[in-house]
Amino acid sequence: MRKNRFSLLYVIFAGVLAAALMGCSKPIPTRVEFALGTVCSISLYEKGNVRVYQDIFGRLAEIEKRMSVGLADSDISRINAAAGIEPVKVHADVFEVVERAMYYAEISGGAFDPTVEPLVSLWGIGGDAPRVPSQGEIDAAISLINWRDIVLDREQGTIFLKHPGMALDLGAIAKGYAADEVEEIVKKAKIPRALIDLGGNILTYGEKADHSPWRVGIQNPNGLRGSYIGIIQFRNKTMVTSGVYERFFEENGVHYHHILSTADGYPVRNGLLSVSIITDRSMDADGLSTSVFALGYERGRALVESLEGVQAVFVFEDMSIRLTKGTDFILTDDAYQLVSD
Repeated sequence: MRKNRFSLLYVIFAGVLAAALMGCSKPIPTRVEFALGTVCSISLYEKGNVRVYQDIFGRLAEIEKRMSVGLADSDISRINAAAGIEPVKVHADVFEVVERAMYYAEISGGAFDPTVEPLVSLWGIGGDAPRVPSQGEIDAAISLINWRDIVLDREQGTIFLKHPGMALDLGAIAKGYAADEVEEIVKKAKIPRALIDLGGNILTYGEKADHSPWRVGIQNPNGLRGSYIGIIQFRNKTMVTSGVYERFFEENGVHYHHILSTADGYPVRNGLLSVSIITDRSMDADGLSTSVFALGYERGRALVESLEGVQAVFVFEDMSIRLTKGTDFILTDDAYQLVSD
């Protein structure tokens, strides 16, 4: 369930930051750094300056330090190490993200589950040595996955996993939270417009200089990286996509992607190639994109339509595309077909 790290092609020209600009008083339109395990691009355009970029990337580093499952001293790793032993005091932001992850676990019926880490580690997709585990290994990992066995103590600020071997992984929601935090920094700095791209988690703030909507491309699941099938137009929104095509491996001719089913322990196979969620808050788009993909089209669409201010784009293996009501989507690839229910 760890979020895939693909980069959506946004149809906006942004100047690339040159090192020579760092010491100048000229605006810095865009700054790109590696953070949160992916390439992060922040565009502040004519108001970009060193101080604000430092605040932004400093905050991203702080979030990674607290929430990464790959850092031994992160809050998440400390929680995992203490599973079945004792509650762990955590930073307020970690508590907030885990609490929100539990909300998405609840409304998705467990299709999204932040305790999926034992299964994620078992498959190793995206790592150096991915493999197809044995059924016994999968069954053992599934037995440790249950979001209801997370105990939150708001008064004490602690998180506890009830059983030894349980483990949290916030990879399917933490980047969304981080994008929202970047937006808060932008607001406080009184930056009029910004484009935030955290490894494919896209958030737009304010209006473009010409007052037109932002135009964000949706990756072609069957094409080269950077090719897109259509364009979403919106203002002051965020879009996050979950898909089968970015982190995967193949064995004996079978494609295994990183979005794992908490029911059977295997990569989800339901006819979908990708799901893009458009809404106001990036953490919600992040959690929903995984939830909806894992639920499949019918149940996933029902979930989207039960929530206010959420739109979705579903891309299928048969090259069809379906939209929820109100989605401003422009098809640009003739190989795909828009279908209405």
